[in-house]
Amino acid sequence: MNGVRRFLRWYQFVVPLTLFPLSYLLWLRRYDGDHSLVLLALSLPVVFAYVVPGLGTNWLGLWEINTRFRIGRFRPHHGFVFGTATSLFGLVCVPEAAAGFSLGACLRAGLVTGSVIGFWNWLYDTYAIKSGFISIYTRLAAEGQPAEVVATSHAPVYFGVFGACYGVCLQLVDALSAGRNRGVYVALGLAGNLAAVVFPVLAYVLWSLATQGESGLKAYRTKGGRQDEPERREVELVPVGRVRVSRPGRIVVER
Repeated sequence: MNGVRRFLRWYQFVVPLTLFPLSYLLWLRRYDGDHSLVLLALSLPVVFAYVVPGLGTNWLGLWEINTRFRIGRFRPHHGFVFGTATSLFGLVCVPEAAAGFSLGACLRAGLVTGSVIGFWNWLYDTYAIKSGFISIYTRLAAEGQPAEVVATSHAPVYFGVFGACYGVCLQLVDALSAGRNRGVYVALGLAGNLAAVVFPVLAYVLWSLATQGESGLKAYRTKGGRQDEPERREVELVPVGRVRVSRPGRIVVER
């Protein structure tokens, strides 16, 4: 996995420096030179990738990126690393649409974009965890579960819901003619960024409660930096004389 870790170390710098400007130009071409719409399209993944992971690393301590340039446990350019790939996915997943609201088109945009972003980020997290580029401090990681299990516990739901929010917002930019209506533009910018931050976290918490019985927001980590082990119950072994079944479903141990 040293090769994967080396690749991820280069990826985090090369991709934003080369492909983020390309993404900007491609969105600018799509929006006929309207820079304000480009900023709206790019703001959602960039803001999301700074706010939520920043809190998850430096406040909750759920994970950290093992790279040289960090602020606490968080790399300062993370928003542009995530935002570059995500904005390009959005460009491919959500085609240009004519003005006019369509519920079916919004659902399609959300489903396609959410599926694509959820899958690729699950794949990225799996190999990043395996290679040691990312350290996770959730309960499953503390139990020693494989990287695939740890990544599956958060990535499909968390990134999938973000992708759905992103896809719907991009669809509405065209459908509601945000470029010609300042009020719609501001409303989409505020509502889109708020939804992109809140709904993925809420979905992750609900998924964790349903599958693990806890919110998933507790870090199993000590002050010294080692992982806390999940609670274990000690069982006292006692000498047994004989065991008999008094009735179905009840076992009596006699000493």
